[in-house]
Amino acid sequence: MNKFEISLPRKLTNQLLHQALLTPDQEICGLIGADASGQPSSCYPISNHADNPHNQFLLDAQQQIAAMQTMRAKQEQLFAIYHSHPTTAAIPSHADLKQTAYPEALQIIISLSTKGILELRAFRCSDNTAHELNINLIEV
Repeated sequence: MNKFEISLPRKLTNQLLHQALLTPDQEICGLIGADASGQPSSCYPISNHADNPHNQFLLDAQQQIAAMQTMRAKQEQLFAIYHSHPTTAAIPSHADLKQTAYPEALQIIISLSTKGILELRAFRCSDNTAHELNINLIEV
């Protein structure tokens, strides 16, 4: 694997897609933790507390802190921040780029705007730019 691709367990990917489908009219969001080898292993859904959750996300601060504490206790590191775009493509919006608080973590975006097909893409974001990474689905 190179710096332009990541591997995601199929089970984790299915969790993300399922969450997005449960609330198709609002952006869902959360964190993904990686194990000691750097492989994504855990999904931490977090409530969206944005003023307009239909087209933006804001992680609930208390739930984010709790998720980070759980990750530390499990000796995980922050791998990615994920959210959905109910009506737009799975590419970082201007607001997504502007609010990147953890540039070392990937941004994973799920789009529901494709007719009958869910789209999931990964980006490394910093300095108001996004670089897409290829996603390889793996069985674990």
